[in-house]
Amino acid sequence: MSVAREMHMANSFDPGRAADLSPADAQLIARRTRAMGAAYRLFYDRPVHFVRGEGVWLYDAEGNAFLDAYNNVPVVGHANPIVQQRVAAQLGRLNTHTRYLGDEVVAYAERVTGLLGHGLEQAVFVCTGSEAVDLALRVARHVTGRRGIIATAHAYHGTTAAAAAISPSLGPNNPIPDDVELIAAPDLARESPDRAAAALAVRVREAADALRSRGHEPAGLIVDSILSSDGLQGTAPGLLRGAATEIRAQGGLYIADEVQTGFGRTGAWWGFPQHEVAPDLVVAGKPMGNGLPIAALFSRPELLDRFGADMRFFNTFGGNHVSVAAGQAVLDEITERDLIARAAALGARMLSELRGIALANDSIGAVRGSGLFFALEVVDDEGVADPTLAAAVVNRMRADRVLISASGPQANVLKIRPPLVFGDEHAPRLLESLAGALSR
Repeated sequence: MSVAREMHMANSFDPGRAADLSPADAQLIARRTRAMGAAYRLFYDRPVHFVRGEGVWLYDAEGNAFLDAYNNVPVVGHANPIVQQRVAAQLGRLNTHTRYLGDEVVAYAERVTGLLGHGLEQAVFVCTGSEAVDLALRVARHVTGRRGIIATAHAYHGTTAAAAAISPSLGPNNPIPDDVELIAAPDLARESPDRAAAALAVRVREAADALRSRGHEPAGLIVDSILSSDGLQGTAPGLLRGAATEIRAQGGLYIADEVQTGFGRTGAWWGFPQHEVAPDLVVAGKPMGNGLPIAALFSRPELLDRFGADMRFFNTFGGNHVSVAAGQAVLDEITERDLIARAAALGARMLSELRGIALANDSIGAVRGSGLFFALEVVDDEGVADPTLAAAVVNRMRADRVLISASGPQANVLKIRPPLVFGDEHAPRLLESLAGALSR
């Protein structure tokens, strides 16, 4: 059972090793399992127990500082004081829903859609990226009058029933229904970007044919703009352009999943522009509220007009005043601290350093990155994916109090994704820890 659990999530704690932990941690894990059930997972061979965060640092009960080079949600830093102040002030003033008039949510919708362009002028607010994906699928299916959805073969798009149905990375016990067709993601370590882009467009056409053979016309193609769960394969400019063109030729919509790439992660506000595509729908979440639950579906008006004329939609907590205050604070912090330009510049320098580390280590087969989002493929002596070594590197760095994780179809891709407040002063610590873990 513990082996199966590890297979279903990279970098997961094996409950069978609880005896290796301190009595206090083992007891807490036992209480957690009793109270919260078996579906939850913990990271690392030795789970970490944090009591405080600040900026790029997380602290355990003993006061040990861990450099956070993984968490995307606190995009402007753990316990960001500006977010904290705005949220506290709003919580003490008013917090209700979107069925009452309010300036705050309208102003935020105008501001955030103004950052998108491409006719994406309307926003529907929900609480999580999963809910945003769920709604995007509903809109796509309603406006096209079709059911078929195309997604990549190791994608993760969320945990609602509809989002899980297009999230094969959840594991072999997560059923993929008949109206979903999966296609292989590009493989930038083994094919040129131009060839990968052309092949992906062909796979979209073949997937549409496969859906039709089962009686389903294609309603849409959904792709994480950086293909994170597929091993961070979306870093080459223009890679997704042909796929977007092809799904429209097949009568479907192009849905850009920006839950991981949005709000500056790639050194730009969004991940889709580097692929030279104009999505029909965009979903965003994770970093929008720096930890508070806010997510959104962005759309061209004609799509939501048609959906809204036929369907009533409401989310009790989506667009509440407190989450919107957090969202505005995040935009202010990103803008006023020039975090996107900083992510682009620092990311380019770090990518160069990571490639230098790879040259000195045969166990790194490829390095990819965009902004402050990096992937390193861990391989054995014959160039074959090595998830065991990847897990060892992740856990050695955890022991060194530097947090990263792993991803990819074979769980061999090191995933590095620090908050955007990560700076030049933090990069050497990460790079030294990584080089040391690989050398050991």
